[in-house]
Amino acid sequence: MVMRGRSARAAQRRRTPEALAGTPPSAVTGTAAGSWLVRGKDGRLTAYAPCEGGLLRWTEMRPGGPRWSEPAFFPVADLTHLTVVQGADMYVHFMGRRERRHQDGRVDVDVVHAIQYQTGRPVTEWRSLGNPHREPDKARHFGVPAAAVDTAGAVHVFARNAGGGLMMRREGRGGRWEPWVDLRGTDVRDGLVVTATSSGGIEVFAPAAEAALHWVQPESGGTPQRSHDVRPVPLAGSVAVLETAPGRLTRFWTDPAGSGLVCHRSGGWPVPLGGAPGDGANAALRTVLDGYDCTVLAHRGADGGIQVGVCGTEAESSGLWWTGTGRSCLGAPALALDVYGRVVLAAFDPDGTLCVTRQAPGSGLAFQDWVHA
Repeated sequence: MVMRGRSARAAQRRRTPEALAGTPPSAVTGTAAGSWLVRGKDGRLTAYAPCEGGLLRWTEMRPGGPRWSEPAFFPVADLTHLTVVQGADMYVHFMGRRERRHQDGRVDVDVVHAIQYQTGRPVTEWRSLGNPHREPDKARHFGVPAAAVDTAGAVHVFARNAGGGLMMRREGRGGRWEPWVDLRGTDVRDGLVVTATSSGGIEVFAPAAEAALHWVQPESGGTPQRSHDVRPVPLAGSVAVLETAPGRLTRFWTDPAGSGLVCHRSGGWPVPLGGAPGDGANAALRTVLDGYDCTVLAHRGADGGIQVGVCGTEAESSGLWWTGTGRSCLGAPALALDVYGRVVLAAFDPDGTLCVTRQAPGSGLAFQDWVHA
Protein backbone atom coordinates (compact mmCIF):
# COMPACT_ATOMS: atom_id res chain seq x y z
CA MET A 1 0.00 0.00 0.00
CA VAL A 2 2.70 2.52 0.95
CA MET A 3 4.88 1.84 -2.09
CA ARG A 4 1.89 1.98 -4.42
CA GLY A 5 0.75 5.30 -2.95
CA ARG A 6 4.22 6.86 -3.21
CA SER A 7 4.72 5.79 -6.83
CA ALA A 8 1.26 7.06 -7.78
CA ARG A 9 1.87 10.41 -6.10
CA ALA A 10 5.24 10.73 -7.84
CA ALA A 11 3.59 10.13 -11.20
CA GLN A 12 0.97 12.75 -10.44
CA ARG A 13 3.59 15.36 -9.52
CA ARG A 14 4.89 15.13 -13.07
CA ARG A 15 1.53 16.37 -14.34
CA THR A 16 -0.03 19.63 -13.27
CA PRO A 17 -3.76 19.93 -12.58
CA GLU A 18 -4.04 22.07 -15.70
CA ALA A 19 -2.57 19.24 -17.76
CA LEU A 20 -5.40 16.93 -16.75
CA ALA A 21 -8.24 19.38 -16.28
CA GLY A 22 -10.08 20.86 -19.23
CA THR A 23 -12.71 23.52 -19.77
CA PRO A 24 -15.63 22.53 -17.52
CA PRO A 25 -19.13 22.01 -18.87
CA SER A 26 -21.67 24.66 -17.99
CA ALA A 27 -23.87 22.64 -15.67
CA VAL A 28 -23.67 20.31 -12.69
CA THR A 29 -25.89 17.26 -13.24
CA GLY A 30 -26.54 16.59 -9.53
CA THR A 31 -24.64 15.85 -6.35
CA ALA A 32 -22.37 12.89 -5.70
CA ALA A 33 -23.23 10.33 -3.04
CA GLY A 34 -21.03 10.14 0.03
CA SER A 35 -18.85 13.01 1.27
CA TRP A 36 -18.73 15.48 -1.61
CA LEU A 37 -17.31 18.25 0.64
CA VAL A 38 -14.03 17.21 2.32
CA ARG A 39 -11.06 18.76 4.12
CA GLY A 40 -7.52 17.83 3.09
CA LYS A 41 -4.26 17.58 5.01
CA ASP A 42 -3.44 21.20 4.28
CA GLY A 43 -6.73 22.34 5.83
CA ARG A 44 -8.42 23.40 2.60
CA LEU A 45 -11.91 22.26 1.70
CA THR A 46 -12.73 20.75 -1.67
CA ALA A 47 -16.15 20.24 -3.26
CA TYR A 48 -16.91 17.76 -6.05
CA ALA A 49 -19.85 17.25 -8.39
CA PRO A 50 -20.68 15.05 -11.37
CA CYS A 51 -21.25 16.78 -14.68
CA GLU A 52 -21.74 15.71 -18.26
CA GLY A 53 -18.57 13.89 -19.29
CA GLY A 54 -16.84 13.79 -15.95
CA LEU A 55 -16.13 15.39 -12.58
CA LEU A 56 -15.99 19.02 -11.43
CA ARG A 57 -13.85 20.18 -8.50
CA TRP A 58 -13.71 23.43 -6.53
CA THR A 59 -10.91 24.06 -3.99
CA GLU A 60 -10.50 26.73 -1.30
CA MET A 61 -7.76 29.17 -2.27
CA ARG A 62 -6.50 29.08 1.31
CA PRO A 63 -7.57 27.24 4.48
CA GLY A 64 -10.70 28.79 5.95
CA GLY A 65 -11.74 30.55 2.74
CA PRO A 66 -13.63 32.53 1.72
CA ARG A 67 -12.35 32.42 -1.90
CA TRP A 68 -12.59 29.31 -4.06
CA SER A 69 -10.88 28.24 -7.26
CA GLU A 70 -12.59 28.15 -10.61
CA PRO A 71 -14.06 24.67 -11.23
CA ALA A 72 -11.56 22.19 -12.67
CA PHE A 73 -12.93 19.52 -15.00
CA PHE A 74 -11.64 15.93 -15.01
CA PRO A 75 -13.05 13.88 -17.88
CA VAL A 76 -14.48 10.42 -17.37
CA ALA A 77 -17.01 9.25 -19.90
CA ASP A 78 -20.27 7.35 -19.43
CA LEU A 79 -20.69 7.70 -15.65
CA THR A 80 -24.24 7.20 -14.43
CA HIS A 81 -23.45 7.65 -10.71
CA LEU A 82 -20.56 9.02 -8.63
CA THR A 83 -19.65 8.37 -4.98
CA VAL A 84 -16.94 10.27 -3.05
CA VAL A 85 -15.29 8.86 0.09
CA GLN A 86 -12.28 9.92 2.16
CA GLY A 87 -10.04 7.74 4.30
CA ALA A 88 -8.20 8.53 7.53
CA ASP A 89 -5.11 9.15 5.38
CA MET A 90 -7.10 12.03 3.80
CA TYR A 91 -6.92 10.52 0.30
CA VAL A 92 -10.16 11.09 -1.64
CA HIS A 93 -11.55 8.11 -3.55
CA PHE A 94 -14.04 8.31 -6.41
CA MET A 95 -16.26 5.34 -7.25
CA GLY A 96 -18.34 5.49 -10.38
CA ARG A 97 -20.83 3.29 -12.14
CA ARG A 98 -19.99 3.37 -15.85
CA GLU A 99 -22.49 2.37 -18.54
CA ARG A 100 -21.09 2.20 -22.07
CA ARG A 101 -23.64 1.74 -24.86
CA HIS A 102 -22.71 0.27 -28.24
CA GLN A 103 -24.32 0.74 -31.64
CA ASP A 104 -25.43 -2.88 -31.71
CA GLY A 105 -27.46 -2.35 -28.52
CA ARG A 106 -25.00 -3.92 -26.09
CA VAL A 107 -24.53 -2.19 -22.74
CA ASP A 108 -21.32 -2.70 -20.75
CA VAL A 109 -21.55 -1.81 -17.04
CA ASP A 110 -18.58 -1.70 -14.68
CA VAL A 111 -17.30 0.07 -11.56
CA VAL A 112 -14.45 2.54 -11.97
CA HIS A 113 -12.14 3.99 -9.32
CA ALA A 114 -9.80 6.99 -9.11
CA ILE A 115 -7.93 8.75 -6.29
CA GLN A 116 -6.87 12.28 -5.39
CA TYR A 117 -3.88 12.11 -3.03
CA GLN A 118 -3.48 15.80 -2.20
CA THR A 119 -5.70 18.88 -2.17
CA GLY A 120 -5.68 20.65 -5.52
CA ARG A 121 -3.59 17.98 -7.21
CA PRO A 122 -4.63 15.85 -10.21
CA VAL A 123 -6.92 12.85 -10.06
CA THR A 124 -5.33 9.53 -11.02
CA GLU A 125 -6.41 7.60 -14.06
CA TRP A 126 -9.74 5.84 -13.68
CA ARG A 127 -9.28 2.10 -13.22
CA SER A 128 -12.00 -0.46 -13.86
CA LEU A 129 -12.92 -2.79 -11.00
CA GLY A 130 -15.08 -4.82 -13.34
CA ASN A 131 -18.45 -6.41 -12.85
CA PRO A 132 -19.04 -9.76 -11.10
CA HIS A 133 -21.64 -10.85 -13.67
CA ARG A 134 -20.41 -12.62 -16.79
CA GLU A 135 -23.82 -12.78 -18.49
CA PRO A 136 -24.55 -9.51 -20.36
CA ASP A 137 -28.22 -9.43 -19.34
CA LYS A 138 -27.26 -9.60 -15.67
CA ALA A 139 -24.22 -7.36 -15.94
CA ARG A 140 -26.26 -4.40 -17.20
CA HIS A 141 -28.40 -4.54 -14.01
CA PHE A 142 -25.42 -4.25 -11.64
CA GLY A 143 -26.06 -1.54 -9.05
CA VAL A 144 -24.54 1.72 -7.84
CA PRO A 145 -21.27 1.34 -5.88
CA ALA A 146 -20.75 2.58 -2.34
CA ALA A 147 -17.42 2.46 -0.54
CA ALA A 148 -15.41 3.12 2.62
CA VAL A 149 -11.72 3.08 3.53
CA ASP A 150 -10.73 1.21 6.70
CA THR A 151 -8.11 2.41 9.18
CA ALA A 152 -5.42 0.41 7.34
CA GLY A 153 -6.16 2.34 4.13
CA ALA A 154 -7.89 -0.57 2.32
CA VAL A 155 -10.80 0.42 0.08
CA HIS A 156 -14.00 -1.67 0.34
CA VAL A 157 -16.56 -1.39 -2.49
CA PHE A 158 -20.11 -2.72 -2.31
CA ALA A 159 -22.94 -2.84 -4.83
CA ARG A 160 -26.27 -4.55 -5.45
CA ASN A 161 -26.10 -7.45 -7.88
CA ALA A 162 -28.68 -8.31 -10.53
CA GLY A 163 -30.42 -10.75 -8.19
CA GLY A 164 -30.84 -8.26 -5.34
CA GLY A 165 -27.94 -9.51 -3.22
CA LEU A 166 -24.87 -7.62 -2.02
CA MET A 167 -21.43 -7.89 -3.62
CA MET A 168 -18.09 -6.73 -2.19
CA ARG A 169 -14.67 -6.12 -3.67
CA ARG A 170 -11.74 -4.75 -1.68
CA GLU A 171 -8.06 -4.02 -1.72
CA GLY A 172 -5.84 -6.71 -0.31
CA ARG A 173 -2.23 -6.63 0.73
CA GLY A 174 0.10 -4.66 -1.51
CA GLY A 175 -2.83 -2.78 -3.05
CA ARG A 176 -3.97 -5.75 -5.17
CA TRP A 177 -7.72 -6.03 -5.53
CA GLU A 178 -9.35 -9.24 -4.32
CA PRO A 179 -12.13 -10.91 -6.38
CA TRP A 180 -15.78 -9.96 -5.96
CA VAL A 181 -17.45 -11.75 -3.02
CA ASP A 182 -21.19 -12.49 -2.77
CA LEU A 183 -22.50 -11.45 0.68
CA ARG A 184 -26.04 -12.49 -0.29
CA GLY A 185 -29.14 -10.66 0.92
CA THR A 186 -32.57 -10.23 -0.66
CA ASP A 187 -34.19 -7.34 -2.55
CA VAL A 188 -31.30 -4.94 -1.86
CA ARG A 189 -31.86 -1.53 -3.39
CA ASP A 190 -29.42 1.13 -4.54
CA GLY A 191 -28.56 3.72 -1.88
CA LEU A 192 -26.18 1.62 0.22
CA VAL A 193 -24.18 3.35 2.94
CA VAL A 194 -20.79 1.96 3.96
CA THR A 195 -19.03 3.23 7.09
CA ALA A 196 -15.54 2.66 8.48
CA THR A 197 -15.37 2.90 12.27
CA SER A 198 -12.44 4.20 14.29
CA SER A 199 -11.92 0.66 15.62
CA GLY A 200 -11.09 -0.54 12.09
CA GLY A 201 -14.36 -2.23 11.17
CA ILE A 202 -16.63 -1.78 8.16
CA GLU A 203 -20.43 -1.71 8.37
CA VAL A 204 -22.95 -1.77 5.52
CA PHE A 205 -26.52 -0.46 5.79
CA ALA A 206 -28.62 -1.36 2.75
CA PRO A 207 -32.24 -0.39 2.02
CA ALA A 208 -34.26 -3.38 0.84
CA ALA A 209 -37.89 -4.08 -0.02
CA GLU A 210 -39.25 -4.34 3.53
CA ALA A 211 -36.32 -3.47 5.84
CA ALA A 212 -32.79 -2.15 5.97
CA LEU A 213 -30.26 -4.99 5.82
CA HIS A 214 -27.15 -4.75 7.93
CA TRP A 215 -23.68 -6.31 7.57
CA VAL A 216 -20.87 -5.98 10.12
CA GLN A 217 -17.21 -6.98 9.86
CA PRO A 218 -16.53 -9.41 12.74
CA GLU A 219 -12.89 -8.28 12.82
CA SER A 220 -10.66 -5.94 10.87
CA GLY A 221 -9.96 -7.47 7.48
CA GLY A 222 -12.69 -10.09 7.86
CA THR A 223 -15.65 -10.71 5.59
CA PRO A 224 -18.74 -8.72 6.65
CA GLN A 225 -21.47 -10.89 8.16
CA ARG A 226 -25.22 -10.38 8.03
CA SER A 227 -26.56 -8.80 11.21
CA HIS A 228 -30.06 -7.71 12.29
CA ASP A 229 -32.58 -6.12 9.95
CA VAL A 230 -33.95 -2.67 10.81
CA ARG A 231 -37.45 -1.26 10.27
CA PRO A 232 -38.94 1.01 9.08
CA VAL A 233 -37.15 0.74 5.76
CA PRO A 234 -35.27 3.95 4.84
CA LEU A 235 -35.98 5.93 1.74
CA ALA A 236 -33.24 4.72 -0.60
CA GLY A 237 -30.39 7.20 -0.87
CA SER A 238 -31.36 9.14 2.26
CA VAL A 239 -29.22 7.41 4.92
CA ALA A 240 -26.44 9.34 6.69
CA VAL A 241 -24.22 7.73 9.34
CA LEU A 242 -22.15 9.21 12.18
CA GLU A 243 -19.84 7.52 14.65
CA THR A 244 -21.30 9.01 17.84
CA ALA A 245 -19.15 6.99 20.27
CA PRO A 246 -16.11 4.76 19.71
CA GLY A 247 -17.30 1.94 17.44
CA ARG A 248 -20.99 2.97 17.76
CA LEU A 249 -22.84 4.30 14.75
CA THR A 250 -25.99 6.41 14.61
CA ARG A 251 -27.95 6.29 11.36
CA PHE A 252 -30.31 8.98 10.11
CA TRP A 253 -32.74 8.47 7.26
CA THR A 254 -35.95 9.68 5.68
CA ASP A 255 -39.11 7.67 6.34
CA PRO A 256 -40.75 7.00 2.95
CA ALA A 257 -44.15 6.98 4.70
CA GLY A 258 -43.81 10.75 5.20
CA SER A 259 -43.23 11.02 8.97
CA GLY A 260 -39.94 12.89 8.55
CA LEU A 261 -36.48 11.91 9.69
CA VAL A 262 -35.65 8.80 11.74
CA CYS A 263 -32.51 7.89 13.69
CA HIS A 264 -31.34 4.49 14.92
CA ARG A 265 -28.48 2.82 16.82
CA SER A 266 -27.91 -0.91 17.00
CA GLY A 267 -29.69 -2.41 19.99
CA GLY A 268 -32.27 0.37 20.18
CA TRP A 269 -35.53 1.40 18.57
CA PRO A 270 -35.81 3.91 15.73
CA VAL A 271 -36.53 7.45 16.99
CA PRO A 272 -38.67 9.87 14.90
CA LEU A 273 -37.09 13.33 14.55
CA GLY A 274 -39.72 15.17 12.53
CA GLY A 275 -38.89 17.62 9.81
CA ALA A 276 -40.08 17.57 6.23
CA PRO A 277 -37.22 16.17 4.13
CA GLY A 278 -37.46 15.75 0.40
CA ASP A 279 -36.34 12.70 -1.55
CA GLY A 280 -32.58 13.33 -1.42
CA ALA A 281 -29.69 12.48 0.88
CA ASN A 282 -29.24 13.70 4.44
CA ALA A 283 -25.92 15.13 5.62
CA ALA A 284 -24.72 14.66 9.20
CA LEU A 285 -21.87 16.20 11.20
CA ARG A 286 -20.68 16.02 14.80
CA THR A 287 -19.28 19.15 16.45
CA VAL A 288 -19.13 21.10 19.71
CA LEU A 289 -21.59 23.98 20.13
CA ASP A 290 -21.49 26.10 23.29
CA GLY A 291 -19.45 23.40 24.99
CA TYR A 292 -21.89 20.58 24.14
CA ASP A 293 -21.33 17.59 21.84
CA CYS A 294 -23.90 18.15 19.09
CA THR A 295 -25.09 16.60 15.86
CA VAL A 296 -25.88 18.84 12.91
CA LEU A 297 -28.11 17.57 10.09
CA ALA A 298 -28.94 19.11 6.73
CA HIS A 299 -31.13 18.14 3.80
CA ARG A 300 -33.20 19.58 1.02
CA GLY A 301 -36.74 19.85 2.28
CA ALA A 302 -39.89 18.82 0.50
CA ASP A 303 -40.29 22.47 -0.60
CA GLY A 304 -36.82 22.47 -2.20
CA GLY A 305 -35.26 24.64 0.51
CA ILE A 306 -32.25 23.67 2.65
CA GLN A 307 -33.16 22.71 6.21
CA VAL A 308 -30.67 22.47 9.11
CA GLY A 309 -31.32 20.59 12.36
CA VAL A 310 -29.33 20.47 15.62
CA CYS A 311 -29.56 18.12 18.60
CA GLY A 312 -27.37 16.75 21.38
CA THR A 313 -25.31 13.80 20.16
CA GLU A 314 -27.12 10.58 21.12
CA ALA A 315 -29.81 12.76 22.73
CA GLU A 316 -32.09 12.95 19.72
CA SER A 317 -35.16 11.99 21.74
CA SER A 318 -34.80 15.24 23.74
CA GLY A 319 -35.60 17.22 20.63
CA LEU A 320 -34.15 18.37 17.36
CA TRP A 321 -34.46 22.00 16.28
CA TRP A 322 -34.97 22.65 12.57
CA THR A 323 -34.23 25.94 10.83
CA GLY A 324 -34.82 26.90 7.22
CA THR A 325 -32.01 28.69 5.39
CA GLY A 326 -34.23 30.38 2.85
CA ARG A 327 -32.17 28.91 0.03
CA SER A 328 -33.15 26.32 -2.58
CA CYS A 329 -30.64 23.86 -3.97
CA LEU A 330 -29.94 21.31 -6.64
CA GLY A 331 -29.40 17.83 -5.20
CA ALA A 332 -28.39 17.39 -1.56
CA PRO A 333 -26.41 19.84 0.63
CA ALA A 334 -23.14 18.86 2.35
CA LEU A 335 -21.60 19.58 5.75
CA ALA A 336 -17.96 19.78 6.86
CA LEU A 337 -15.74 21.48 9.44
CA ASP A 338 -13.21 23.97 8.13
CA VAL A 339 -9.65 24.38 9.41
CA TYR A 340 -10.92 26.61 12.24
CA GLY A 341 -13.56 24.12 13.35
CA ARG A 342 -16.46 26.12 11.92
CA VAL A 343 -19.44 24.30 10.47
CA VAL A 344 -19.54 24.76 6.69
CA LEU A 345 -22.74 24.19 4.72
CA ALA A 346 -22.37 23.86 0.94
CA ALA A 347 -24.94 23.39 -1.80
CA PHE A 348 -25.48 23.96 -5.50
CA ASP A 349 -27.89 26.61 -6.65
CA PRO A 350 -30.54 25.38 -9.10
CA ASP A 351 -28.32 26.72 -11.91
CA GLY A 352 -25.39 24.56 -10.70
CA THR A 353 -23.34 27.31 -9.00
CA LEU A 354 -21.53 26.22 -5.81
CA CYS A 355 -22.54 28.31 -2.80
CA VAL A 356 -21.07 28.08 0.69
CA THR A 357 -21.90 29.48 4.12
CA ARG A 358 -19.94 29.19 7.38
CA GLN A 359 -20.79 29.21 11.05
CA ALA A 360 -21.01 32.76 12.38
CA PRO A 361 -19.32 33.86 15.62
CA GLY A 362 -21.45 33.68 18.75
CA SER A 363 -23.52 31.12 20.58
CA GLY A 364 -25.58 28.39 18.99
CA LEU A 365 -25.39 27.70 15.27
CA ALA A 366 -25.99 30.67 13.01
CA PHE A 367 -24.54 31.09 9.53
CA GLN A 368 -22.85 33.95 7.71
CA ASP A 369 -23.97 35.20 4.30
CA TRP A 370 -23.70 32.76 1.44
CA VAL A 371 -20.64 33.03 -0.82
CA HIS A 372 -20.65 31.88 -4.46
CA ALA A 373 -17.59 30.01 -5.67
